[in-house]
Amino acid sequence: MLFCIAVLTAVALYFAARYNVLPSVSFKAEHFSIETIKSTVDFNNNGADDYTDILLGARSDARNHPKYDSRYWAEGYPPDDIGVCTDVVWRAFRHAGYNLREMVDRDIQARPDAYKNITVRDSNIDFRRVVNLRVYFDYYAQSLTLDTKETEQWQPGDIVIFGADKHIGIVSDKRTIEGKTYIIHNGGQPNREENYLKRGEVTGHYRFDASQISEKDLIAWSE
Repeated sequence: MLFCIAVLTAVALYFAARYNVLPSVSFKAEHFSIETIKSTVDFNNNGADDYTDILLGARSDARNHPKYDSRYWAEGYPPDDIGVCTDVVWRAFRHAGYNLREMVDRDIQARPDAYKNITVRDSNIDFRRVVNLRVYFDYYAQSLTLDTKETEQWQPGDIVIFGADKHIGIVSDKRTIEGKTYIIHNGGQPNREENYLKRGEVTGHYRFDASQISEKDLIAWSE
């Protein structure tokens, strides 16, 4: 009986640690003498650089803790209290002043052959699919290391894709004791800003540097 209890307790603790249910201490870049990179662009002229704005926009969504719900919305945008992983990304970009939906849609029109999975264009959902965001960021963003051990290369506001276009999130400014960054994402989990790199297979890592993009390809958010 005691053995069974011990095994069940060990299993429970393992999954609690793996899925970040247990309280944990986070660190910042300066703890590891890592320089935090700032964007040279402040697209919405709010006094914060783009990377900071993207981070804060993602964190705002995480704190709002929208219910995970992948249904189709005829208006394109789900309500703020509902979302999936891709909604974290466009909301983060919205906070920086960008209309990611319209930028992705424009690129789909301009480069249809690049979006091989799209047979019928639908601006209400195309920007909410990870596979399409990968194509977009492959073209417009800087592609960065996939090695999570290169801790200094992981910066707040970066975009990360996991698996075979299964999941996407934004890099946090919080780090583990090993210096690895937390990820802000929505997979329906309790903690939306967590140490996800320990269990997610990174297949894409990007930094959106608007200074390297033509102004005609940047669309401002408007209510």
